[in-house]
Amino acid sequence: MRVKDVFVSGNGVRLPSTLTVADAIAAGECEPKLVARTDVESVSVSPHESAAEMAVEAARVALARAGSAPDDVDLILHATTYHQGQDLWPVGSYIQRETVRNSCLALEIRQMSNGGLAAMDLAVSYLSARPGRDALLTSSDRFCLPGIDRWRTDPGTPYGDGASAIVLSTRGGYAQLLSLAINADSDLEPLHRGDVPFGLAPFSHRIPVDFEEAKQTFSREFGLSYGINKANAGQALAVEQALSDADMKIGDADWVILPHFGRRRLDVNYLRPYDIATERTTWEWSRTVGHLGAGDQFASLDHLVQTGKATSGQRIVMFGVGAGYSWGCAVIEML
Repeated sequence: MRVKDVFVSGNGVRLPSTLTVADAIAAGECEPKLVARTDVESVSVSPHESAAEMAVEAARVALARAGSAPDDVDLILHATTYHQGQDLWPVGSYIQRETVRNSCLALEIRQMSNGGLAAMDLAVSYLSARPGRDALLTSSDRFCLPGIDRWRTDPGTPYGDGASAIVLSTRGGYAQLLSLAINADSDLEPLHRGDVPFGLAPFSHRIPVDFEEAKQTFSREFGLSYGINKANAGQALAVEQALSDADMKIGDADWVILPHFGRRRLDVNYLRPYDIATERTTWEWSRTVGHLGAGDQFASLDHLVQTGKATSGQRIVMFGVGAGYSWGCAVIEML
């Protein structure tokens, strides 16, 4: 969809210190062959901070940079993929309490790694109906044992801990959102479920989570090419729609923000199919922090803005994909 009068007015991140792949191998946390093709250098690791606590820190920074007061914020959306630190708990309300402490709606978005762009899609519709206000979007995850093995749960993509946040506003900002497209295909939902029976509680049947096993189960039933073709088509549809609505082609983008996947996965799914030069992406930075769940797009945008790499007049295209499956693409223009 074409987006009018919605701006990005602030960004924030909370990234803990990093653990190098070399140190992880030396400590016996992963095997060299497991990460060799990812070309990832390090991942951010939180030894103590929960996902929710990191989200609060990122949100505070984003709100301060945006100059948003509590009364300005009309919506809070928090995108997650994993445990936030407490059980049966409204994490969105915690973020609200620790930041703006107002009475707006605060919700958690569970669309896996596409949660950030899904939250953006919802926020745009909300703000379009209530002009003159802001929306705070956050994402945070802490991937740790026993539930998640950051090196083995999703081979080819080492996971990093951290939080990112943006403020969308109809009152102005440093960049304008030009277009946004989201689409989904639930035929691929079993790809991350496999044939594990439904359980009575988290991790009743499989701990840590093993996406590779689920993918193999899916491939045996439906065939490898079936899943690949549908995934490629879903991403292409979102990209084509967002670019068309922004009256541009992918080659016109000054920057392309991709999911923080390992290099081989990026090459196969994005760089080669869309003819994207690595220099136009945040790869050199993302390979130092790892996959941040639903927060890759917001974190990479923060990196481009805070380092001064993204400048006035430039266009940034953001790709997103999440299990389920859903895909997203957004186009932002720096002002």
